Amino acid sequence: MDQKEKSSFINSVYTVLKQRIYSQALADNYSSGSFTKEYSTYKEKKEDMSSYPFVFCDIMGLSEGEEALQEDVKLALRGHVKEGYRFKPEKLCEGDKFYQQTPDPNDKVHVLVCVIPADKIGMTSDEVVDKIRSIREDASSLHISQIAIITKIDEFDPDLKKDIKNVYKLKSMKEKMEKFSSLVGIPMNRIFPVKNYHEEIDLNDDIDSLILSAMRHILNCGNDCINFHHNWVGSS
Repeated sequence: MDQKEKSSFINSVYTVLKQRIYSQALADNYSSGSFTKEYSTYKEKKEDMSSYPFVFCDIMGLSEGEEALQEDVKLALRGHVKEGYRFKPEKLCEGDKFYQQTPDPNDKVHVLVCVIPADKIGMTSDEVVDKIRSIREDASSLHISQIAIITKIDEFDPDLKKDIKNVYKLKSMKEKMEKFSSLVGIPMNRIFPVKNYHEEIDLNDDIDSLILSAMRHILNCGNDCINFHHNWVGSS
């Protein structure tokens, strides 16, 4: 999960929905480490003050040598991590003020989204890949769907810099998706290439289309997870 691109994706989704450049989730262009240090949630309201039917949970990006973070992500999947928790070298434990002892369904994660730039695929260390796989296995045991978002697609292929509408036609993009699928095990039909809003000051229909396509699948997977647990509880 990339240090900066996940926050940029959150901003990009709300940019499309609000039809203006949005930058509430903090992203950093200069930090070499993870800029996101706290467990943060983003739940925005529409113009009529009703809420969008989803909440983003932003975590610190995975990197080498941070075993505690991997375990904290697994706790977050179960709803045990409270907003504002600052990730530390040691795992969050029961008794900590940021440990949610009895999470309700709204505290739990319904879709695990892995965000990675196209140019980083194939460069991710074995240690980080193993962490992603471990978190995926834990999510699967909880019947949580997993999706991958590949960003910066316009930077790895000159053709996409000219026209990102061709993203699904390019052999190079398909190869990137296949490579990441084989590394972490996420199926091809759960991997979505997008371009985040970064330097743009106005909205672009082609950028919006890819972001909305990815979000539609994320929401569908979230509904499937909710329905599964509802049916499971109802039949138990």
